[in-house]
Amino acid sequence: MSETALRRPETQPRKHSRKSPGWVPQQHGAWAMLASPVLVGVIAAGPALVQVPLVLTWFTGYLWFNAVGLWLKSRRQARYLPPVRAYTAALVPLGALVLVMQPGLARWAAAFAPLVGFGLWMTARRQDRALASGIATVIAAAGFTAVIMDAAGPLDIAAATRLSLIQFGYLVGTLLYVKTMIRERGNPRFLAASVGWHVACTAVALSFGLWPVGVIFATLTARAWFFSRMPLSPKQVGKREFGFHAAVIVAALLAS
Repeated sequence: MSETALRRPETQPRKHSRKSPGWVPQQHGAWAMLASPVLVGVIAAGPALVQVPLVLTWFTGYLWFNAVGLWLKSRRQARYLPPVRAYTAALVPLGALVLVMQPGLARWAAAFAPLVGFGLWMTARRQDRALASGIATVIAAAGFTAVIMDAAGPLDIAAATRLSLIQFGYLVGTLLYVKTMIRERGNPRFLAASVGWHVACTAVALSFGLWPVGVIFATLTARAWFFSRMPLSPKQVGKREFGFHAAVIVAALLAS
């Protein structure tokens, strides 16, 4: 065996180790969850200049959250720190710019800080895939609709609440549905929870006269039941969900 061949096992790990983990989140579906409250909020309340740094803060905050979570999960290994430092350096001035442009938005920090803290605590305990952790993330995502609307000036509380709750209903239902398709496939309790949640959301939407939303949630109920019987891969599940998510956004805006 040649000397070059003997050295390959030593040189390969070194090349791989140069890449610091944590720069790019692996949860690709999260990007749609981050973008939907921005889209809904801007369309519902109108655009405003402060929304530009606010949206940049929102997405940078997610990158920071992901990087810090991986660092905590790794038991604070130094190789996970570069993205934490970089995203912190980007997040602080962006957040400061938002507060300079519209100081009143600072009140939302009190609502989001516990959700961020809980999410990082769950990640540090390696329970970031737990249902409670996912619901905390969903609350933050759905609630950001109200933040975007507030930035556009005077906040329509009723409309912001309605739009946030519609997205909350969809995202929690999707969280349950995806679990029945992947990690909890074949678990009758999760399937019952998924279908039951969608039925409840359908009933609530129709009881308030939100017919477009009710129709979409009825469709999502059927999706939760019938797709659970199909051998879909995670990629197939994700691709199908983009269409449903877009339909929910349109229905929510029609109901606003």
